[in-house]
Amino acid sequence: MAKDLDSRLSDPELAAALVKNAAGLALAVRERGLAALRGTAERKTGVADVVTAADTAAEAYVVAQLRHLRPADSIVGEEGAAFTGTSGRTWVIDPVDGTWNFFSGSAYWCSALALAGGGPDGAASGGGHLADAEVLLGAVYQPQEDRLWLGGTSHPATLNGSPIRVESRGDIGLLSVGTYIHPGWLAEPRAAVPWQRAAELPATLRMFGSGSCDLGRVGQGELGAWFQHSCPAWDWLPGKGIVRAAGGDTGVVRVNDLDWFVAGPAGAVAAISAALRAGRL
Repeated sequence: MAKDLDSRLSDPELAAALVKNAAGLALAVRERGLAALRGTAERKTGVADVVTAADTAAEAYVVAQLRHLRPADSIVGEEGAAFTGTSGRTWVIDPVDGTWNFFSGSAYWCSALALAGGGPDGAASGGGHLADAEVLLGAVYQPQEDRLWLGGTSHPATLNGSPIRVESRGDIGLLSVGTYIHPGWLAEPRAAVPWQRAAELPATLRMFGSGSCDLGRVGQGELGAWFQHSCPAWDWLPGKGIVRAAGGDTGVVRVNDLDWFVAGPAGAVAAISAALRAGRL
């Protein structure tokens, strides 16, 4: 069972401990057996979107710690946690990002957390204005690879304590790009057309299934850039903070009534954004 944390922890120390402990809780549930885990799963919107006992246990732990240690801060969680505080700061929680991977036994999943400036209005429906919020701190922990990314306006970008930087080349044609699009959206021209325009630009594409793990890798230069549409705050803000702290750029581009989220070196972000806009119907 994850332990209670010390009230003297700084925000970066607290965020690191929370994502590590949340991931540990989730992994412990999975290690009791994937068959048993699948038996606890409830479908949210389809076969590729499940919520398990691991998600809810991890989120409940993070919420309990934040309510005790940062009682004036607001909270928004993917699994429904919501609290409106008075400090003007909001913690945004993704207890298990990459749920399909987690559910399938893959190691490519993480626990993620962001501390954003601004209140939670609209966040419960996917982020609202929080998508554009200043990220004071993002924290992403991939437990089976023991990778902890931290970064934001209040903390430099690091991987396991060592400084990181985004890829130095801005030429999209020289980069690998991480992305994701649900198969159903490929039948919808308003998403498929701009996605294909952007997907034709890089040297190669990667689709791994965890946006926060992807964005951590953009921050360290392992992936060149990243784009995806319709990201809720918990899928975007932790990685956004890390990428920007690592010297990268981020943007949100509205095309055909969909918001596309883009991150990477400034030149790559500009090129992807332009390609997405060229897909307007």
